[in-house]
Amino acid sequence: MNKPLAKQAYGKIIEMILAGVLKPGDLLQEAKLGDEFAMSRTPVREAIKRIEAEGLAIQEGRFLKVRTLTIPEVEEIFFMRQQLESYCARHATGIPTAILDDLESRVLTLQRQGPGEEDEQRSIDDDLHYSLARAAGNQMMVRAIGDLRRRTCMFDHTQVPTRFIVSCQEHFDILQALRAGDGKRAGVLMGEHIAHARDAVLQRLSTPLPRSPL
Repeated sequence: MNKPLAKQAYGKIIEMILAGVLKPGDLLQEAKLGDEFAMSRTPVREAIKRIEAEGLAIQEGRFLKVRTLTIPEVEEIFFMRQQLESYCARHATGIPTAILDDLESRVLTLQRQGPGEEDEQRSIDDDLHYSLARAAGNQMMVRAIGDLRRRTCMFDHTQVPTRFIVSCQEHFDILQALRAGDGKRAGVLMGEHIAHARDAVLQRLSTPLPRSPL
């Protein structure tokens, strides 16, 4: 499987959904999308599987159809994330220094390199949030946070570009609070970080960007 092509197909389909080109109830057809993207079915199939796992497609009989996140769903997802992840950040003061060092170094490097490093941006975001969740010592929370994050992970910096610089700084500030052993501040900062992400996603949903040429 050509992973770069699958990633490219994923991005194009997400863009079509968010731009309203693919509407709720529309079929996700491998052959048709492959023809439009000038790709074989294989990368398109892998992209569709990922989209289904993220909750933007639903199986109805033999057909896989588009669904979109509603504003109430987004608000509920981020409310739950805010409660769980703020708790985890407050209780993550025992996180090993080596993990803090690694995350901080990667955040600073990403800031210098800018938003072109899409894979690293996503990787750092995942690693930071999961590291804090694991440090809090509750595996049920880790799994719940993972499920909630997966439902909005399509809103990366390609969809909400204004979040890149701000998010890097927010991540850095959370890490600094934990380095100082200030769990209370880390929890507050995490809550604010998630609220800002929620607001950016809601803004993106309310003002769709025009679809770029394929």
